[in-house]
Formats: sequence, C-alpha cells, structure tokens
Amino acid sequence: MAPTGNQRAATKTANIAELESMLSESPSSDRACLKVAQILNVRRNEVALMRIDKGSLRFLYPPELRSAGVLPLSGSAVAARTASTRAPLLSNAFMRVKHAALFEAVKVGAEAEDRSMEQLPIQKIMSAPVAVSDGNVMGVVQVSRKGLDPAVAGVDFTNEDLKQLEQMAEILARMPFMKEGAEF
Repeated sequence: MAPTGNQRAATKTANIAELESMLSESPSSDRACLKVAQILNVRRNEVALMRIDKGSLRFLYPPELRSAGVLPLSGSAVAARTASTRAPLLSNAFMRVKHAALFEAVKVGAEAEDRSMEQLPIQKIMSAPVAVSDGNVMGVVQVSRKGLDPAVAGVDFTNEDLKQLEQMAEILARMPFMKEGAEF
C-alpha cells in the first residue's frame, strides 16, 4: 500500500531531524548534500551548495564543480539572485527561464545510475538562501530535476518541498563547512 501524504510528511520530517543530528558529527558538505538529495528524492547530481567567498558564490557541492569557477553575486544567475534577495525560488518551468547553462555542461556523478543524467538540462529547480538566524546569507542551496523535458525530469516540486528545503538551509547554515574561511 502506498504511503499517505501524512506518512510521507512524517518521513521527511524525520529525515530533516537526521540532517540536524549530523551537526554534532561535523559532516562534510558531500555527506550533508547527499542527505538533502535523499530527503527530497532527487539524484546526487541534482543538488548544489554554494558558499559566499569574496563577493562570489563558490561551489562546495557537487565536488566536480568546486574548481569550475564562481558565480558573481552581482550576476543574473538564479543562485546570485537568491543570495542577494534572500528569497527562495521554486520553478517547475525552469527551461523557460533565461539562465546560464554553463554549469549544467560539467559532467557530474560517477555512479552508474547518474551517467545517463550527467549533462541533461535542469527542468525544475528550487533555490534557497543558506542564512544564519540574524539573516546574514552565507550561501545558497539548490535542488533540481533534470531531464530532456519536464515530464521525464519527474514530478513537480511543491510549496511543501520548498519549505523543507528552507528548513534544511537553516541547518546547513550551522554546518562547519559553511563558515567563512572553511576549506572548499
């Protein structure tokens, strides 16, 4: 029997608690982002985490993008807008949104199941600021669904999914790897 909406919500809440419990373990950005992927039921290559560094956003995750360059905070990228406006975003029609597809071209994902998804375009996206309680933005977390078209990419993100991403962003803000001066 399929789980009800309440059962799915309870499971996601428990998983968010697991992410929070990771704080005491000082996890790597990789491990924390894999938990985000698991909670939101996306592939590992559909999660991105960036930290503000010298006026730009630098990738912490996925590891393949750490050396791929930076996004200027003054730019038009969704992540830059998320950081500068401190506002989350949800788009289930992302291919219609003008965006730089530069980072979509970087091969990400060593797992066999990811190989077929390596360079597919982002069809759906959620973006949330990673900020401490005083509102100071430290970075941005993004979750996407990739595919040749929106139907193949998977189910639409919901407002509930975005709320959960915002909860996870608050937890990520307290992780050691988000602190200024931490290694990339």
